[in-house]
Amino acid sequence: MKVLVTGAAGFIGRAICERLLERGGVEVVGIDNLNDYYAVELKHARLATLQGQTGFSFRRLDIADWAAMDALFAAEGFDYVIHLAAQAGVRYSIQNPHAYAESNLTGFTNVLEACRRYPVSHLVFASSSSVYGRNAKVPFSEDDRVDLPVSFYAATKKSNEVMAASYAHLYALPATGLRFFTVYGPWGRPDMAPWLFTDAILDGRPIKVFNHGKMQRDFTYIDDIVEGVLRVMEHVPTGELPYALFNIGNHNPVELMAFIEATEAACGREAVKEYLPMQDGDVPITYADTTRLREAVGFSPDTSLRDGMQRFVDWYRSYHQFKD
Repeated sequence: MKVLVTGAAGFIGRAICERLLERGGVEVVGIDNLNDYYAVELKHARLATLQGQTGFSFRRLDIADWAAMDALFAAEGFDYVIHLAAQAGVRYSIQNPHAYAESNLTGFTNVLEACRRYPVSHLVFASSSSVYGRNAKVPFSEDDRVDLPVSFYAATKKSNEVMAASYAHLYALPATGLRFFTVYGPWGRPDMAPWLFTDAILDGRPIKVFNHGKMQRDFTYIDDIVEGVLRVMEHVPTGELPYALFNIGNHNPVELMAFIEATEAACGREAVKEYLPMQDGDVPITYADTTRLREAVGFSPDTSLRDGMQRFVDWYRSYHQFKD
């Protein structure tokens, strides 16, 4: 079995590659453009945990480069594609929308077209809980209307879902979209709250508490995300429209202040808090209904926030000691 993982130097991509390689008998090809949206050193460090492992190979490649994507698919003959490469970040999409159009729209078009021209058994791609916007109804269900995104990032992810559905309809390409809910854990992104808060608390700097702490997030631990993705990969949609969509979240929204308390407990010290208003593009709550995922693959995330944050902080301390 040969699996392409796009965004292999990313947080989720690295973890997916590692789990696939642990299975044995799987050839994993990872691609990433190694852009500088955040520290490239972290991306190289993630890749270093994979390189040298039996069955893994890496190409530096931009999914927005059609000629390179076409050549890759023609040469490799993938069985499955797990597409995670994207320009991430809600707030950055307000500053630099063109980066999102290039990666999330042009890049995803190239992924779809490559999967059509060189048929794969299943394309699994990352969407986001951001597509739900300010939905008042909770928990968020895959059947909810999601045509009023509050950030351009969310708009590109919603676009990915309908683009994939069109290819499933036109070309019978089996495709499944996964709406991830606030993923955290070891090797996480430095622009997200777990890293930002841990870094500030350990350094004695104030943390920025937006919307005066009146927000809730459905924090989902990385190992649960990986388990869900790989179970879904083997759950290939069939029928007249071979397309599926699943939430992957912890089904347990946590108040921002409770998240801060869990981070303080893991760090062993109290945070200095700076209270600020809501930022553009943010939403007051994310909350996943995971009934559809559980019924389809017999799994839904359940790692507790305190356990997950302790593992993250332990990794964070170790990683920064290693860097020194």
